[in-house]
Amino acid sequence: MKTLLQIQQELAAGQFDFSRHAFRRVVERNISEQEIREAGTRAEIIESYPQDKYSPSGLLLGFTRAGRALHIQVSFTESDATKIITIYEPDPNEWIENRKRK
Repeated sequence: MKTLLQIQQELAAGQFDFSRHAFRRVVERNISEQEIREAGTRAEIIESYPQDKYSPSGLLLGFTRAGRALHIQVSFTESDATKIITIYEPDPNEWIENRKRK
């Protein structure tokens, strides 16, 4: 299992792959690779999904230099690059301070 530090380092270095779902979301939501790198650098785990469908995963919260909040769900499985399962801006109607579900 990857550690948060490993995931942060891989995201910051651009060492990540997208699921098909995540790739579609990045395009639809106009999220750049640079923003993912910035948000991933100091991302924190806000939810953990040890029993996720395909592999243990977690939801990270990170911020771009411009202050854009991003939720990045990643797989904790060992691999050459961090696998991004989905990515989006948290909806303020569903999240308290981007960290807690309402």
